Amino acid sequence: MKHRSEIDGLRAIAVIPVILFHAGFELFSGGYVGVDIFFVISGYLITRILLDEIERGDFSILRFYERRARRILPALFVVMAACIPFAWMWMMPDQLRDFGRSVVTVVLFVSNFLFWREEGGYFAAAAELKPLLHTWSLAVEEQYYLFAPLTLAFMWRYGRRVVFWTTVALAIASLLLTEWGWRYAPVANFYLTPFRIWELLAGSICAFLAAGRLPRPSNALSALGLALIVFAIFRFDSSTPFPSLYGLIPVGGTVLIVMFARQGTLVARLLSTRPLVGIGLISYSAYLWHQPLFAFARLRSMAAPPEGLMLALAALSLVLAYVSWRFVEQPFRKGARKGVPPLLPARRAVFAASAGVGLVLAAAGAYGSVSGGAPWRLPQPAPGSRAEALLATLRNQPMGTRCWLLKGITEVGDRPVLCPIFEPENPQGRLLVVGDSHSMALLPAFEELGRRYAVDWAGAGSCPPLLGVTIRPVVFPVGVCEEVARRELQAAREGNFDVVVLAARWSTYAAGPPKRVVLFPEGNLSADPAKAPEVFARQLAETVRAYRATGASVVLVDQVPEQPAMPDKLLRQALLFGLGGASDDRLEEIIRHSSPTVEADREIQAYTEGVLKGLAGDNVWYLSLDDRFRRGDLYVWGDRDGSYYGDFNHMSLYGTRLVEPAVTALIDEVEKSRQIARQ
Repeated sequence: MKHRSEIDGLRAIAVIPVILFHAGFELFSGGYVGVDIFFVISGYLITRILLDEIERGDFSILRFYERRARRILPALFVVMAACIPFAWMWMMPDQLRDFGRSVVTVVLFVSNFLFWREEGGYFAAAAELKPLLHTWSLAVEEQYYLFAPLTLAFMWRYGRRVVFWTTVALAIASLLLTEWGWRYAPVANFYLTPFRIWELLAGSICAFLAAGRLPRPSNALSALGLALIVFAIFRFDSSTPFPSLYGLIPVGGTVLIVMFARQGTLVARLLSTRPLVGIGLISYSAYLWHQPLFAFARLRSMAAPPEGLMLALAALSLVLAYVSWRFVEQPFRKGARKGVPPLLPARRAVFAASAGVGLVLAAAGAYGSVSGGAPWRLPQPAPGSRAEALLATLRNQPMGTRCWLLKGITEVGDRPVLCPIFEPENPQGRLLVVGDSHSMALLPAFEELGRRYAVDWAGAGSCPPLLGVTIRPVVFPVGVCEEVARRELQAAREGNFDVVVLAARWSTYAAGPPKRVVLFPEGNLSADPAKAPEVFARQLAETVRAYRATGASVVLVDQVPEQPAMPDKLLRQALLFGLGGASDDRLEEIIRHSSPTVEADREIQAYTEGVLKGLAGDNVWYLSLDDRFRRGDLYVWGDRDGSYYGDFNHMSLYGTRLVEPAVTALIDEVEKSRQIARQ
């Protein structure tokens, strides 16, 4: 097959946005589609090679897997080996445990299954701390190529036409599956091969067409293809349902370039420029290096790494990519220089070395996992010491988990909706706390009130207490949170409550694109996602009216300020890595350095605060807890005695003690108002 330099340039168009997206540059909000471009290119090139070999009658499955091993494994194993010492030095035990699991699954090319089963998803904040997260795409490819060559060779006996139309049918089936998957199994839809193979098959279809009568080159169609890719890179974001029919935009754009950007077209000349071709040649190594660099920078930093550092690391990924391409990839594939045979020229040696190195890496990963992250690596605070007390403040009291409304992550469970939190013998009244995980984190702040009032909770993490909305799924399929909200209201109607407290991470639901969670009018996912703030304001007002209709007073609790970095990580680093030890002055300096300004938090919460405040009145109350965290122009995440947060947005038990007086005072004021109204 004739080499096409424009495809090398297309690889550069794929890898650069991926790198900048993972670096956190919002301009490249859809940069993740670079992986889909790679899938199409891979499907095209490998299918062309297979078709040529099958037609010549010299197809060999062993030769195919030898080529894959030479292409994929040397650079991958070098990057994995480079990650291990930094993981050992800088990761907390639970992080090293998870990293060890990822090492094992990468060696086996099943890391996509691991990341599917772990909490969160590809766009979750915790994903940024996983050095090998990006290997999910390698797993998808290798799972596909485990069966595709054999299937192609087996079906060839039925003729090219049968094979071609079978490929088309499988691609359509996979595309339809992914359109179902983003609604009902969003995390699986992103990571698992059946939902992704239509992209590889799109490249295979191009290979079939190109192996026959080539279409004429077209400036217009190739330019359209490039425009579609650019549109996806800059207009898609983490709220775009993906993969889905939206994927036809970058995939279709790649197909148009592969098929029509040839023989002197403007797009072919652009993609064949030396800088793009050069980056394209090292794109595989660049893809391998970038995520570990970013993840370890975030792990090691005491705060969110500045953009300048992330940009420098993006450039460093290209430098390392050239080094590994020149001194690792090329020697194993073609030899260190012309006329010199490749390293491990014998096929048996390639397989034996791959198995041996893979076994060593897997053993190291297994140790990290089985040992629980080797906690003995880290200096442990002495029992009863102040350092131990500080670390203990990171915990939260897991109230409500026994009544968690959801079963697994796919359906509403059959457990009781109401979860009793405090049950005094002779309660003065009944309180119901409703909401997502923020409402659960707030529950310990009702302890003083719980001596006088019966306090119940109803809710589910990632599900806002909003009626009449559909939530574009991140964790749960469409329909789950809607059912949770209906059950919460029904519980309030049947429970004869005096006060209903609504608490949630409001800004997440009201922000609209490019946030991961987007609200739509219930049952209308085709509505304009940019109108999510309007949907939020309208449906929160409807929800408040519905709860007021039960006869209860309603309290709207604003969310606590969000932190740019994980306070638990900062505190553990400060105490366990000797970055200031237990020095009060040093600890407070770290807190000041890593806490957000009041102005920065207002940019996040100004809209929702305005909506919540606007609903106050007529037995509806608004409670902001922000002042409890304010120190000058900062919202701090802790003090010399501990952390107010368990992560970057949920309060710890120590934090709830900080806000408990404000919660108690407001509920007492509400009850006093109710007593006056009854007189």
